[in-house]
Amino acid sequence: MTARAADARRAAVLGSPIAHSLSPVLHRAAYAELGLGDWSYDRFEVDEEALPGFIGKLGPEWAGLSLTMPLKRAVMPLLDEVSETAGSVEAVNTVVFTEDGRRVGDNTDIPGMVAALRERGIEQVDSAAILGAGATASSALAALARICTGEVVAYVRSAERAAEMRQWGERLDVEVRTEDWADAGQALRAPLVIATTPAGTTDALAAATPEQPATLFDVLYDPWPTQLAARWSAYGGAVVSGLDLLVHQAVLQVEQMTGRSPAPLDAMRKAGEHALAGH
Repeated sequence: MTARAADARRAAVLGSPIAHSLSPVLHRAAYAELGLGDWSYDRFEVDEEALPGFIGKLGPEWAGLSLTMPLKRAVMPLLDEVSETAGSVEAVNTVVFTEDGRRVGDNTDIPGMVAALRERGIEQVDSAAILGAGATASSALAALARICTGEVVAYVRSAERAAEMRQWGERLDVEVRTEDWADAGQALRAPLVIATTPAGTTDALAAATPEQPATLFDVLYDPWPTQLAARWSAYGGAVVSGLDLLVHQAVLQVEQMTGRSPAPLDAMRKAGEHALAGH
């Protein structure tokens, strides 16, 4: 999936809403560090209806696209090839345009989660808990398929969501047990807790943080820290943030789109931290 070695190349992140995406900050920082002065990375507000037309008009200068909601599934019929990783969760967040003009889709969220955990010394766990059951939760399950040797307990709000998580577990070959959200405080005693819920959802759980917490992976990054992450850190637990995930998945995107490896992780993280601190 190496990009063509032309001078001026383009890439962008698409989604709706997209105005607050940090992807341009991260990718531009990588280009600067790699000496790719002629590369540009933009953001475009694109919904599902507009996506086919947008992609159809892209010229040969385009190297790749990052995709956020609601486009991760909508893009799949428009691609020539989808990686096994992306296919496993039916979600593409990365499109690379190859030298022969093919559109190749991948999912860097899943290996990004694994890399973010590995950076904190988490190589393997014997069980885990997931808070939530949306699209990010399925990616979390796919990541856990690589590092969790035992049961994953998912805390969800409805029987429908519970059934979906069990189906994802079967598909990804992960042992999944579902519990009602009312009992979500119990999740915090797991060796690894992955919070995939929207801002504010886990605030009420902060008081249930155990005195010796293990590892919390909270996929949010703004506002940061969440109440749960702050309490977790105060009690000495390890915390992996949404910015860690965002940076690690962007590193993989940069490497695929530019053909340059390794991408500058530290420079990209510093750029993200600076952007978040500035607003």
